[in-house]
Amino acid sequence: MSKLPHIGTSIFTVMSKMATDYQAINLSQGFPNFPIDVRMTEILARLAKTDIHQYAPMAGYPPLLEKIAQLTLDHYQRKVNPSTEILITAGATEAIFASIQAFVQPQDEVIILDPSYDCYEMPIILSNAKPIRIALKEDYSPNFEAISQHLSTKTRMLILNNPHNPSGKIWTENDFIQLEKIIENYPDLLILSDEVYEFITFENKHISINTREKLKDRSLIVSSFGKTLHLTGWKIGYLIAPENLLEEVKKVHQYLVFSVNSLAQASINEYLTVFDVNEVAQLYSEKRNFFKHLLKETAFDLLPCEGTYFQTASYQSISDEKDVDFTKRLVTEFGVSTIPLSVFYGDQTDLNRIRFCFAKNDELLLQAAERLLKIK
Repeated sequence: MSKLPHIGTSIFTVMSKMATDYQAINLSQGFPNFPIDVRMTEILARLAKTDIHQYAPMAGYPPLLEKIAQLTLDHYQRKVNPSTEILITAGATEAIFASIQAFVQPQDEVIILDPSYDCYEMPIILSNAKPIRIALKEDYSPNFEAISQHLSTKTRMLILNNPHNPSGKIWTENDFIQLEKIIENYPDLLILSDEVYEFITFENKHISINTREKLKDRSLIVSSFGKTLHLTGWKIGYLIAPENLLEEVKKVHQYLVFSVNSLAQASINEYLTVFDVNEVAQLYSEKRNFFKHLLKETAFDLLPCEGTYFQTASYQSISDEKDVDFTKRLVTEFGVSTIPLSVFYGDQTDLNRIRFCFAKNDELLLQAAERLLKIK
C-alpha cells in the first residue's frame, strides 16, 4: 500500500517532457540554460585532480562553512558559528525534508502558504502530521487574518517562501512585524524559511529571517548555491539555525545523505573568493526587464516580479480555459512550455495564471516571445 497515494508525476516533469515531445521552448522548469562561469569550470577541473574525492565531514566542508558564515555576516549582519549553526545539504530540498522530519511529530500541524512549492507537503505527510494549506492574497501577500485563525497549540511549524516561487513576491517589513506579533503566543512554533532566491531581488531588498531578532532563534533558514550560482544540477544547499535546532536536523541528515559531494563543496568554496553574489541580482534584473519588454505587445497581463527568476502572467483576456489545459495548448499549438499556477495550491485554485522562467539566454527568450505574440 502506498504511503503517498495522491502523489503522482510532478507538473514540472510533465511540462518538460511535453516540451521535448513537441520541440517546444521550455520556460517551465526553473533552471538556467546558459553556461556557468568559466572561472567555476576551471576551478572544478583543477580540483578534480587533487585529493578531494572522499567523504566530506558530515556537516560540511569546513572552509565552505566559514565562507557561508562570512556571507551571512556581510549581507545580514548576523554572526553564526560555522561549526555549530550551518549545515551543508544535498540541495535545498534535502534541507527542507530533514528539517520537517526532525521536528514534526504525528498529529502536529504545519502551515503552508499557497501557492507553494511542491516539496513541502510530502515530508509532513510522511511524519503522520497534517499540512494546513492557507492561501495567500491574490497579490500573493500573506493573509495574516487567515493564518491567525489556524494557529493553535498543534501548530508545530510555519513554512515561509521569500522571495516567493511562483509569484516573485517578497515580504515587507510590515509583513514581518505582523508575523512576529501573531506568533508570540506560540513559543513552540518553529519557522522554516525557504530563502533560496534571496540574492535574486530587484527594486526592493530581500528581508531575511537572519535579520529578525524575534524570529531567528526559532527559525531554520534554507539557502541554495544551485540558485545563487546557476548550479542547479549540483544540488548544493545549506541550512542556518541555532545550534539546538540544527543538532536535531543533523540527526536526520547523517542517515539521509551523511555528507554532500566533496568536489562540489570545495569548488564552491574557492569560487566564492572570486565571485560577488551581488552580481546575481543585476543579471536577473536585466533578464526580467528584457523579457518584460518582449512580452509588452502580447495579450498576457504581467504581474509584478519583485524577486526570483519567474514571471507570473494572467491570460484572462485570452481564454477562460483551466490553466492546466491552457498550458498544454501553449505547448501543442504555439511551442512554448510554461507552468500553471493551480498546481501550487492544495485545492487547485485557478486564477487563470501561468509562470514563465526567464533564466534563459536572450536568443531563447526572443524565440519564445515571437511565438507568444501569436496568441490572441
